[in-house]
Amino acid sequence: MLDLATNLLGGIGLFLLGMHMMTHGLKEAAGQALRTILGKWTRTPLRGMLAGFGMTALVQSSSAVTVAVIGFVNAGLLTLADSIGIIFGSNVGTTLTGWIVMAVGLDINIKGLALPLIGAGMLLRLTGPTSRRAPLGEALAGFGLFFLGIGALQSGFHGLEQGVDLSAFQVHGIAGLFLFTGIGFLLTLTMQSSSAAMALVITAAAQGVLELDQAAAAVVGTNIGTTSTAALAVIGATVNARKVAVAHIFFNLVTGFTALAAMPLLLDGILFLETAISGSPGGPALTLALFHTTFNIFGVILLWPWIDRMVLTIERIVGTRTSLPSKPKYLDRTLLQTPPLALDALAGELQEMGTLARNMAAELLPPEKNSCRMLEQDKQVLDGLILAGREFCLDLQKTVLSSASSAKFPLALRILQYYTAISELALECAELTRRLPHYGDEKTVARVLEFGKYSRTLLDVAARPRSPEFDRLPGMIDNLEQEYQALKERLLTAGSTGDLSIDHMVLELELYSRIRRMVERDGKAALWLEHFKGP
Repeated sequence: MLDLATNLLGGIGLFLLGMHMMTHGLKEAAGQALRTILGKWTRTPLRGMLAGFGMTALVQSSSAVTVAVIGFVNAGLLTLADSIGIIFGSNVGTTLTGWIVMAVGLDINIKGLALPLIGAGMLLRLTGPTSRRAPLGEALAGFGLFFLGIGALQSGFHGLEQGVDLSAFQVHGIAGLFLFTGIGFLLTLTMQSSSAAMALVITAAAQGVLELDQAAAAVVGTNIGTTSTAALAVIGATVNARKVAVAHIFFNLVTGFTALAAMPLLLDGILFLETAISGSPGGPALTLALFHTTFNIFGVILLWPWIDRMVLTIERIVGTRTSLPSKPKYLDRTLLQTPPLALDALAGELQEMGTLARNMAAELLPPEKNSCRMLEQDKQVLDGLILAGREFCLDLQKTVLSSASSAKFPLALRILQYYTAISELALECAELTRRLPHYGDEKTVARVLEFGKYSRTLLDVAARPRSPEFDRLPGMIDNLEQEYQALKERLLTAGSTGDLSIDHMVLELELYSRIRRMVERDGKAALWLEHFKGP
């Protein structure tokens, strides 16, 4: 009995390790393709469904695709309706695992297939640890371990069937239906992988441990169990992430309960079709793989006409209220599983910080230098976002990153440092502004207004990175120093001639020196942010 338990546990462990390596490797290798496909090919629900199916079939993880969807919805690149189409396709794509398990269950030499894959995969990884061969090699090795895990499960269940009287554990009828649905759900919840749970159920049925209707109920349970992954992933997440999770949960629950209600009809239809084609049923593994794919396709057909109604319902349930101002709009921990998307989210959040920092600087510019009532509140919000950005960078740095992604970290930290400086300078400027009751003589006022006008133009250009004027930003930052020097010369002249008191002159010099540094840092942050967002 100990040997049986060892085979089963070892098989599950090998399968989970293989799935992790295969998913991680393919996800890393296809990271840019994943971003491109989901960003450009999903403009209608139908195209979204096809993209979701293809990407899930490729990376063998509906969770990875769902995380990508969350990232694009957060960034405003996808609508909720588009994301629902991807979720539909992703659920159909994840049924490919059942077909792989069914195929491995045929009369093939598992070790003869698995060991070369593991060897070739590790050879690729060792010979190109920093190239694209590394993730592809990891995926190949994971595929080999996946096969070895299925082989170990087959051996374990074969021994279980021979060594234990299973009739005492059989439960039939409605009670059995819900019992095995619950078992499938718990397997997915425990292993956090519906693919692993599916492999376990199909292998058990193929070895005679489970009857067909019991295994079918467990398959439905694994499908519903994926909702637990989505629910756990968005605890404390953004509003958009929660909307995507609700859509995922809704689809799986409706599809699962519909499959349970129609299970006898579906199984009889599949068995009839197998018999009509080949003269006899194709075996439990084939039947369950067909069942899993069929009820997910039926779920898509059932809910497709109601996508618009689903969107309205989800909007009403989750709401449209955004997070608190100091809470990030784009940063979501679920995105850490896919670093390219996490970097996109970080770029979006840096852009939000830039808008806030730019508004703080503009509020201090003449002729509105006495309207600083919102600065303290804006500073608290900006400081909160900067802290969240740094924490997100630290978390992202702990993941496995490509060399190109790692090179972006200094840029992000540099930009965050610019915003930190702007936040600190803003409060100092506000205090100096409050101590200045007036501008001074007419010539000084004219020069101050000229400096303010130039600074506003620079901030406006920095806010529009896609405008033709943005290319002029480096030169404008250089010219800002000349504008400040002209203002400084006028203030010194006014102080020496008595047009300004010495105290007033010193306050003006300190104020506009700080404003110059704020505007300069905002312009530099905008330039570095464009580098950060680049390929």
